[in-house]
Amino acid sequence: MNALFEQYRAAVIAVAAVVLLALGAGVGAWAAYSFTAGHYRPIVDKQQDAISVAAQVLGSCRTTTSTMEGQIGEQNKALADLRRAADDRAAKAKADQHQAEQTAVERYKAANRYQQERTGGDPAAAAASIIDQALGL
Repeated sequence: MNALFEQYRAAVIAVAAVVLLALGAGVGAWAAYSFTAGHYRPIVDKQQDAISVAAQVLGSCRTTTSTMEGQIGEQNKALADLRRAADDRAAKAKADQHQAEQTAVERYKAANRYQQERTGGDPAAAAASIIDQALGL
């Protein structure tokens, strides 16, 4: 009976050792998780907060970018309209200047003819008459 008792005693000790080893491993794993989570949780939370802030800033930047792109497009359109209007004004001014030059040439010729008619066709007498008038003589 002693031999049987010795066998049971050895088996109970072996089972107790395995249970104690398993219990130790479980407690060790729990302690390692607790210490690791306690150490890294604040770091992870801080990084998650930083990511959240960065995502909000990125969203704000994208909104601002799209708004600015729209405004730049409107400004470019307005500048193109202004350039077109300036070109139109320049073309009209050139045409008006040409017409004014033509009118001035015609009037100058008419004035010369009129002055020559008044002075009998002599250009020197016409010039003298104009100078006398300008001087009040």
